[in-house]
Amino acid sequence: MSGLTIMMVLAAAGLAFWNASRAAAERATALGRDACRRAGVQLLDDSVHADRVRVRRRPDGRLGLEYGFRFHWSDDGVSRHVGRMVLLGDRLVSFSGPVPQAQNAS
Repeated sequence: MSGLTIMMVLAAAGLAFWNASRAAAERATALGRDACRRAGVQLLDDSVHADRVRVRRRPDGRLGLEYGFRFHWSDDGVSRHVGRMVLLGDRLVSFSGPVPQAQNAS
């Protein structure tokens, strides 16, 4: 293999990793925003932050990337709470954060 071919393969792999990571971050942001909306709390900074990436087995047995994200939310506009979520590919596998408000019993 020539040096140029190796560089092209590495560049393609880097681009694929970056694209998958951006897609996971966008999915996590949407999930965090939706969870906060359903719980009636504020998603602070309007974003989530990746704090880990690992290689894990998917349910189909193939290897995939597992992304850990954290986000901050507030129920009163003053306090700051930390939420966490884990995505395996684009599938949510773990979530801790605001809980949806109880429906009024009528």
